[in-house]
Amino acid sequence: MTEHLYLTDQALRTFDATIITLDAPSRQVVLDRTAFYPTGGGQPHDTGVLRWATGQAPVTSVDKDGAIIRHGLGGDGALPSVGDPVSGEIDWDRRYQLMRTHTAMHLLCGVIWNEYRVPVTGGNMEPLKGRMDFEFDPLPEGFAAHIEQLVNAEIARARPIEVTFLPRDAALEDVDLIRTKVNLIPESVPEIRVVDIVGLDKQADGGTHVASTRDVGRFIVSKTESKGKGNKRIRFELS
Repeated sequence: MTEHLYLTDQALRTFDATIITLDAPSRQVVLDRTAFYPTGGGQPHDTGVLRWATGQAPVTSVDKDGAIIRHGLGGDGALPSVGDPVSGEIDWDRRYQLMRTHTAMHLLCGVIWNEYRVPVTGGNMEPLKGRMDFEFDPLPEGFAAHIEQLVNAEIARARPIEVTFLPRDAALEDVDLIRTKVNLIPESVPEIRVVDIVGLDKQADGGTHVASTRDVGRFIVSKTESKGKGNKRIRFELS
């Protein structure tokens, strides 16, 4: 089992850990604790470096398997051993870009919900750009310019972003989480992490976010697309 440090400290850039399993052929290691975010929830994995007493290697993939997080190590050099202490360092520039992008996606969800009461059906992101699908049919006239203006107004308000943890039963009863399919979280998960853009958007979410909406930057709708009846895609970029 890996302790997921990023869930409670999104600003953590370096950390110490111990190797608990190693698969040499695939060059994958499991740590007892990690700040590396694994691919999931539409957010790509972190990259960075893992160092130990006799060497180091780039972290090129991070995947989650239940409570276990596997770190893929690049290169072809020697590997650490099980039980070795290691230190990890996140590629912070890339991570911070993803944090800005993920928060922008929540801003977009919140603005569209408040303006149109339309739920999100999917999404994905890269550093400083992403796409989200919504149950529109069709998009309202002048939609792109209107939504861009509303999102940038929320960014300018510098709303704080808070992370809390709720017991599963309390989360299921919270009306502020109605846009989140909390019921899809396995029954074995007793506690749900909630990301709250205070006064705008509150959702169950396991990703990483900036501390204030003002950190997102400028939001630009780059394209809108139809993905079938009742499903419209919004692509955006940040600057």
